[in-house]
Amino acid sequence: LEEAEALCSRIAMLKSGRVVALDSTANLLKRISNTQLVVRLAHGTLPEALKPLVTHPDELVSGRKYTLRIDNYSDVEPVLARLREAGTVIEDMRLQQADLEDVFIQIMEGEK
Repeated sequence: LEEAEALCSRIAMLKSGRVVALDSTANLLKRISNTQLVVRLAHGTLPEALKPLVTHPDELVSGRKYTLRIDNYSDVEPVLARLREAGTVIEDMRLQQADLEDVFIQIMEGEK
């Protein structure tokens, strides 16, 4: 997907032989929030109120690292406040831009 993002101007995504997305790379990237907050917890669990923001559902099962969808930088402080209220301890955190893999996962999970 990294190569497709770098080299292609239009991308089609198929699921079970059916086209579920066909658009320019830029428009596909706009389908989801362009910013994500990645947190690794040293202690505690992710509060229930933040679970809908998780972009990769398998992270809810595996444990300590979570990728959370945020719309803009002002959303970071409320997320951190929820984590503090829950008594969690953050080991590491960073902001990252969403990529085509994130779009792919969201589209494939949304298409039944």
